[in-house]
Amino acid sequence: MSTLEKLNPVPRYSTLRITESADASVHWCHMHADLADNPGRACFKPALVNEIIQYQWSLADRMRRARGEDGAGLQHVVLASDCDAFNLGGDLQYFCDSIRRQDRHALLTYARQCVRGVHAFHTGLDAGAHSIALVQGDALGGGFEAALSCHTIVAEEGVGMGLPEVLFDLFPGMGAYSFLCKRIAPHQAERMMLSGDVLSSDELYKMGLVDMLVPRGQGVQAVEDVIRANRRIPHARAAMHRVRAMSQPVTLEEMMAITEVWVDTAMQLGEKSMRTMERLVRAQYKRHGTPAAVSA
Repeated sequence: MSTLEKLNPVPRYSTLRITESADASVHWCHMHADLADNPGRACFKPALVNEIIQYQWSLADRMRRARGEDGAGLQHVVLASDCDAFNLGGDLQYFCDSIRRQDRHALLTYARQCVRGVHAFHTGLDAGAHSIALVQGDALGGGFEAALSCHTIVAEEGVGMGLPEVLFDLFPGMGAYSFLCKRIAPHQAERMMLSGDVLSSDELYKMGLVDMLVPRGQGVQAVEDVIRANRRIPHARAAMHRVRAMSQPVTLEEMMAITEVWVDTAMQLGEKSMRTMERLVRAQYKRHGTPAAVSA
């Protein structure tokens, strides 16, 4: 067993399973830890979003203190999942409830929290960390946005990834356009967002949207390989983060402004869009073995 595989549990959260390496330089954040005992939807429920942000704040503080005290080297944070989906996207049930109540404040608060979370992964928690998304199951909508926010995307073969929001006349507003345009041309990003197509990880690798494609079951080893490679060039990798931030900035202000457009668009949706979202909610419940809590 490699050093990277010797992970220490760090219990604290209800929706996350947190582990870290013995030397506290590799930090794994597994989403949907609650679904093992309480089947539900593998989406960005408000509780999951809030816990991710709490974890990011706490970890970033530890990283900055460690770097200041002993000159700790490049650290890594890995976003993964404890169920068969990486993440199926935003909480569509919450969207429907907020839109029907015309509660713009609730929807905007939720969206801003999502943006804070993905932007933190994009900036390495503002602590010089290298973020990695390990995608071993479907990453849709906000789940795909979360993966795109990370410095490196490792995906297993045959995984579905895409932005289906156009199916209910909405667009992905928590970073998709900003992050896609750092990897592909803007017109390709727009085409992907407006098509609603779910593509395989194999196709996305060919497009340059996935950094490393590996066979099923080999994702964890591939992440370890990425970390091992980075450890051989820690100063060059850290410098590349800074260069990327200078030449291809994605600011929190930009993302918050786009989120305002997303919320204003969502608040205009009618019953047809609501029914489509509710069908998707039922499919999410069915996928993880829980009867739908949404009327047919």
